[in-house]
Amino acid sequence: METPTSTTSTVAEREGKKAAHSEHSLEDDGEAPMPMTPSMHDPNAPDISFPFQSTNIAEGGFTEEYRVVSRTGFVPADRALLPVWSHQHEIPPAIRDPEKSKRLKDVKLVTFVPNDPQDPRNHPKWYKWWITLICAMSVVEVAFASAVVTGDFEDLEAEFHVGNVIIALSVTLMVVGFGLGPLFWSPLSEIVGRRSIWIIPGIIYVVFIIPCAVAKNIQTLLICRFFCGLFASSPLTLAGGTISDIWDNEERGFAIALFAAAPYGGPVLGPIVGGFVGETVGWRWMFWVNMIFAGVMFLLKASMPETYAPVILKRRAEALRKETGDKNICTEQELFKIPFSQMMQETLVRPFEMLATEPILLLLSMYIALIYGLLYAFFFSFPVVFGDDYRWNDGLVGLTFISVWIGLAMALTVMPLLQRDYMRRAAAKGGKAEPEDRLVGMLVGSIWVPISLFIFGWTSPPAVMPGGGNWVGPVSSGIPFGFGMVVIYFSANAYIIDAFPGYVAFALAAKTVVRSGSGAAMPLFITAMYRNLGNGWAASVWAFISLAMVPIPFLFYRYGKFIRSKSKRATSA
Repeated sequence: METPTSTTSTVAEREGKKAAHSEHSLEDDGEAPMPMTPSMHDPNAPDISFPFQSTNIAEGGFTEEYRVVSRTGFVPADRALLPVWSHQHEIPPAIRDPEKSKRLKDVKLVTFVPNDPQDPRNHPKWYKWWITLICAMSVVEVAFASAVVTGDFEDLEAEFHVGNVIIALSVTLMVVGFGLGPLFWSPLSEIVGRRSIWIIPGIIYVVFIIPCAVAKNIQTLLICRFFCGLFASSPLTLAGGTISDIWDNEERGFAIALFAAAPYGGPVLGPIVGGFVGETVGWRWMFWVNMIFAGVMFLLKASMPETYAPVILKRRAEALRKETGDKNICTEQELFKIPFSQMMQETLVRPFEMLATEPILLLLSMYIALIYGLLYAFFFSFPVVFGDDYRWNDGLVGLTFISVWIGLAMALTVMPLLQRDYMRRAAAKGGKAEPEDRLVGMLVGSIWVPISLFIFGWTSPPAVMPGGGNWVGPVSSGIPFGFGMVVIYFSANAYIIDAFPGYVAFALAAKTVVRSGSGAAMPLFITAMYRNLGNGWAASVWAFISLAMVPIPFLFYRYGKFIRSKSKRATSA
């Protein structure tokens, strides 16, 4: 995803690019870091595998300890610490203060060595793709679980003697869990590693599906759906980071594209499967199918190795201290450790603080939330049009979502073109692109969402009555929506990462909370909205809202650099 750079960069050269606070290279000590994969590691690009939430970067700053390779397996701490990537760009207090800096001279930060078998970037390429596939399919599975119940709402309503809004809570509460879970799993994964958070919440999630399948009352179903969402959300937290752990900057383009498509492709699969399962063998089997899918993915996730470099190196540092007795061997995460209580407090507060103070993050999060919410709106508007108006059964209604998958597939073919365009822009600017260069995808994708909604609304009854091939109009609306949805998300997500490189974890957490809130709210009123306003005007309301948001990426493309210059946390580069 990021721009290429020379493979001979040393830590001091990186310091020069960022702060110029060191006067001599690590080569002076015979400890020059050596990037493992030629032309793959860019020191100017944000490292989303860095333990931002569990490291006191306000004191120690940033380090590339986890990404570089040194011949000795160590780098001196006083020369490896860098300023946090933000507009302020201040020298870290730990090296600005002469006394503190003097103490750091004896501290050795652990790194990977050449051809290190524990370095996740050294896994065979086929194994990396296997891990990537597990990550993407894990996200697809949990997203699928959120929407599978929409395949047979009528039988659920009849079973529990409740209305549509109450049954819609079975979707809403699971998506609420998606928003809350990452606030806990993300910081925990920095402490205990990714593998534990892949496995432990995963098995608890599988267990909570069982009471959903055998529920005798609506309370059991709704409570367990919330806990399903809470524990199922770990892949939403870990997948992107795991992919970044194993692929270096220039290798991970298509892998990240698959991850970007997964949260949107998974929910589309839900009503397709759920419709036919509910129609043929009953609504309880929707949950049994969900459990089988989740169980298979759990077994695959349990086979994955630990990929999180900070935890791998922390364990190595602990072993070396025990073996040598040298207390100066450590990682930056250990050197500038944040107390767990403070870490959780920051994790729960900082994302909302950034939403309140960073207009870039707020508006892009709202845009992503709108698109995500509209996806869940389709799960309830399609049954109104094709179930109520066309009188199709649940299985056929589910098949209409294949059009969204077609649009998603088209987006995946376009993403490599967008990446090549980004690389050309970076090359034209001397190898360092600006975050706004990531917005080209949003410029391309933004217009297709309102177009899709206008098509859906005004080719549906009563504007176009059922008969013959008239179903083609509303069904085909899913194609431009699926295309625009994935391209917008991919581009906006990359922009947020590049704009807030020193606060990536908090920025992404803020985006996830806002996105999940929108997805959770839509099911509660969208059916009533379509039935009261009519298909044409209900779809048009959302089309006009999405049309009003089209200028956002264009304005950020034009004025984003100026806006970032006024921010305390955004990069000014």
